[in-house]
Amino acid sequence: MSSETPEIPASLVKELRDMTGAGMMECKRALVETKGALDEAVRVLREKGLASAAKRAGRRTPEGKVLARIDDGRGAIVAVGSETEPVSANEEFLGFAERVMSAVEEEGPEAIQKFEQERVELVARVGENVEVVGAARLEADGNEVLAAYVHPPAEKIGVLVRAQASPELARLVAMHISFASPRFVTRSEVPSDEVEAERAILSKLPDLEGKPDQVREKIIEGRLAKGLFAEAVLDDQPWIHDPDRTVGEALAEHGAEVREFVRYALTQ
Repeated sequence: MSSETPEIPASLVKELRDMTGAGMMECKRALVETKGALDEAVRVLREKGLASAAKRAGRRTPEGKVLARIDDGRGAIVAVGSETEPVSANEEFLGFAERVMSAVEEEGPEAIQKFEQERVELVARVGENVEVVGAARLEADGNEVLAAYVHPPAEKIGVLVRAQASPELARLVAMHISFASPRFVTRSEVPSDEVEAERAILSKLPDLEGKPDQVREKIIEGRLAKGLFAEAVLDDQPWIHDPDRTVGEALAEHGAEVREFVRYALTQ
């Protein structure tokens, strides 16, 4: 009887992966072990606890950790989710999150792809879904600074900011973003179709009926400023450190400007 390792077609490995959710290498090993017998390979993976990962893949991950780090003009932020708080404090989970963070810091957010096998194996060991919810890297240029803020104690909300500002002011902005959750830095970044859709809704409100066009437009613009823009645009939001001013006004006072930010939140 030949002891040579059987040739396993890539299509069979993919079929087993689709059936079980286990990693590609684990699927190939199982097929080699069972000489290409698919049902037997499924059994092998189930016995190792790896076939259960697929069943957990759709589960929400409102717990976990957001990690952020700045070093020598480069900043990275990673959000890794889990289903429950105890797993988010698990040493294996935290070690995985740290390895992902280090890779993103060195190679950029695309580095998370190489952790898929490790993630699947971790899911099997901890017994619940784990996912990399987001990853980003920013780099400061010229007189720009980077600032990071991860909200304690749960560390489920984190922000990375690139700005022309003092380090202290940039960190205050990161704290503001963690709380106020803007989606854009300036009004110019808001998609025009979103603005027009909101304007169309406001224009149909009953209290505008019968008003002259010029008055209607002025009221609509005022409500856009206090509604959509104040909620979604960083510059237009009330500054949490001094609510009588907007963030834009606070920045302008110091000749500062936010160029870019990333915010991740693991929430219910």
